[in-house]
Amino acid sequence: MSNVEIIEVLADEAGVRLDKWFKNRFPTLGHGKLQKLLRTGQVRVDGGRVKSGTRLETGQQVRVPPLGEELLKPAQRPKAPRLSEADTEEIQDSVVHIDDEVIVINKPQGLAVQGGSGTTRHVDGMLDALRFGYPDRPKLVHRLDKDTSGVLVIARTTQAARRLTEQFRTKDVRKLYWALAVGVPEPEDGLIDLRLIKAPGRGGERMVVDEVNGKRSQTRYKVLDKAGKQASWLALEPLTGRTHQLRVHLAEALHTPIVGDGKYGASEAFIEGEIGRNLHLHARRISIPRERGKDIVISAPVPDRIRDSFDYLGFIFEEDYDLFLELE
Repeated sequence: MSNVEIIEVLADEAGVRLDKWFKNRFPTLGHGKLQKLLRTGQVRVDGGRVKSGTRLETGQQVRVPPLGEELLKPAQRPKAPRLSEADTEEIQDSVVHIDDEVIVINKPQGLAVQGGSGTTRHVDGMLDALRFGYPDRPKLVHRLDKDTSGVLVIARTTQAARRLTEQFRTKDVRKLYWALAVGVPEPEDGLIDLRLIKAPGRGGERMVVDEVNGKRSQTRYKVLDKAGKQASWLALEPLTGRTHQLRVHLAEALHTPIVGDGKYGASEAFIEGEIGRNLHLHARRISIPRERGKDIVISAPVPDRIRDSFDYLGFIFEEDYDLFLELE
């Protein structure tokens, strides 16, 4: 018989149901056996009793009781790919803030945060390059879409990961995005409030509006500048964190899709002229409360692909563009 194990939930396991987590980690453990272990309190998360449907968070500690060597062996997790010098240099050069607990990077557009089907190059696979002398591997605490650039927060310790994950969950962290949209929304300042749900579709899952079964999603927005009626520079502050929330809100609620967002804007998401066809969405600024000392407030420089489009449209940066939006 094996001894009790305490296994930490990894970033790529965040949001996974506990029963699915066991299936992935211990594929030969039967459902009935797991239910018995849960009923008797032998399986716990952070010391507390849980149910099979409990969704896990990064950094949580799962207590796994003795399961018996003859019954199963833990599934082997794939090893992280060997880091090339180019990847190491790129991820280290992207750091815009570092302290004892937190690293903030300016994630490049096109770089996935985590791996998936056909995705072998991602931030999660580069985290060893961000140890900077720390024994623990840094941990992801939130995500950005592959084609969204900007501020991405990484915890340097398990304790920091737990605190940051909770802050993101409870909306204590404020996030400001910049987007280039096709057209100009009316009104030019407001609050979007829709219910969204995942639905199957061509090209994979997509978020759709469903006011009956969907989860509430809210975004504060403001037009910062505009080029006639052709395009607008928007500040977006999400108050909830649904998948593709900003992209759906602009396309479905404001009818001004983000430039380059063919998934939600179709052909209407593209502008003729010297405007790139890539997604023009950038996580510009983040504010993270600290228990001691000043809050972390970091802005990520706008990538050339978006800056070139802004310049082409004649947009001029003003200092107040970088402020979080006034919330009602």
